[in-house]
Amino acid sequence: MFATLSDRLADTFKNLRGKGRLSEADIDATAREIRIALLEADVALPVVKEFVGAVKERARSEEVSGALNPAQQIIKIVHEELVTILGGETRRLRYAKSGPTVIMLAGLQGAGKTTLAAKLALWLKGQDKTPMLVAADLQRPNAVQQLQVNGERVGVPVFAPEPGNGTGDPVDVARASIEEARRKLHDVVIIDTAGRLGVDQALMQQAADIRDAVQPDEVLFVVDAMIGQDAVTTAQAFLDGVGFDGVVLTKLDGDARGGAALSIRSITGKPVMFAASGEKMTDFDLFHPDRMASRILDMGDMLTLIEQAEKAFDSEQSLKAAEKLATKGGFTLEDFLQQMMQIRKLGSMTKIMGMLPGMGQFRDQLENFDEREIDRIQAIIQSMTPAERDNPKIIDGSRRARIAKGSGRQVSDVNQLVDRFFEARKMMEQMARGGGVPGMPGVPGMPGIGGGKRAGARQQPQAKGKKGKKRVSGNPAKAAQQKAAEQAEKAANPFGNPDGAEVDYEKAAEQLNLPKDFSQFLK
Repeated sequence: MFATLSDRLADTFKNLRGKGRLSEADIDATAREIRIALLEADVALPVVKEFVGAVKERARSEEVSGALNPAQQIIKIVHEELVTILGGETRRLRYAKSGPTVIMLAGLQGAGKTTLAAKLALWLKGQDKTPMLVAADLQRPNAVQQLQVNGERVGVPVFAPEPGNGTGDPVDVARASIEEARRKLHDVVIIDTAGRLGVDQALMQQAADIRDAVQPDEVLFVVDAMIGQDAVTTAQAFLDGVGFDGVVLTKLDGDARGGAALSIRSITGKPVMFAASGEKMTDFDLFHPDRMASRILDMGDMLTLIEQAEKAFDSEQSLKAAEKLATKGGFTLEDFLQQMMQIRKLGSMTKIMGMLPGMGQFRDQLENFDEREIDRIQAIIQSMTPAERDNPKIIDGSRRARIAKGSGRQVSDVNQLVDRFFEARKMMEQMARGGGVPGMPGVPGMPGIGGGKRAGARQQPQAKGKKGKKRVSGNPAKAAQQKAAEQAEKAANPFGNPDGAEVDYEKAAEQLNLPKDFSQFLK
């Protein structure tokens, strides 16, 4: 959604890197680039003027002009101002003190209200609520049936006394739904109302009548985040005609420029409360202004990723996998498959990777990632016998051919998967044992490559050649010293000092019976 804006802002900040101080010209040039980026993202002009003015004013402050790293200070200012125009703090639902909490949805036709009603109901179930959906959209053909299908998908009952398709009174349906919720002990009622084609006065009045009949605790205006600045005009018309307490953005996963999300809060003064970012019923959550600002600036959204992981991952199963990683060879292909299935519950890999900081520079690669690759890996592992999954080392040539045939893949695909598994397991086992990342030097006194030895022990630095091998000196005498040093590190060595005593390398070299003309290299 915000790819264009993110890329433009990233390019703007690159121009500030390496500058010791910001001049007036630097500030003006940066403000101009930010203004262009926001206008290209379809942000409303009044919002752009207010935003750029605030950034320029803060950028001229002594705090920034005297900073050692102006680029980071400007990014910090832009992030804070983005959080401000997006609402500042996360706005949560207000629940009724007694009786069912009534939530009324309103918005244009095609904004996705009916689907969003089911998503909201599923989210409320996750909050330990017992919601009920109400089919009060009696205008659009098959709107009632669509809500019933969606309600069945999320396991939430639907109150639909009228068939719809132009028949029935939506005000009476909404009023009757409150009594039905009390009778069946539902603590939340979600009323799906008819959408409007533009600003339709008759349907606007109908929405106002429903509001007056049920006195909802929350009126949520559902807006398509892809319609650009027209979203602001529509939101203002609804605010004047019906009134609403919060905004719900749909289709945030689209490729539109996203200006609506940045404009509605500032123009209407009403907070964005929820956001839907996909077609799945689980692609729905609270709108966090600070997290959205971080995404726009390519700073990632680790908090949301962690929250989703906590919901999707089986903590007991993850703990067992962690314990196996602490044992050499304990983590098997079966464990790997189970972990991969848990990751799939988070959604697409593109979406997951997009929440990591700095992934904006890899956007093209993420967009071209083939999600079916995970299915292919799953097919290969499931074509193995239990014994092969537990001990991949027994998978020889004939077994690999059988696995490839059973999974519909090539033998080279099986080879690649097994080889990568061994490499990944080795790395994860070392990290689980506190050894750090393979290929990186260990810290003295800490376990890991190059570390882990007792404090105070003498360590002879070794030069490394290609592929991590120790470089051997071309000088025969020095080569002999290196060989003697390697042998001395072993528990038993040819010089008879198993207790680890110091080795007299010159004396050891003399025992090699070298020619006399090599003696100069031993000094």
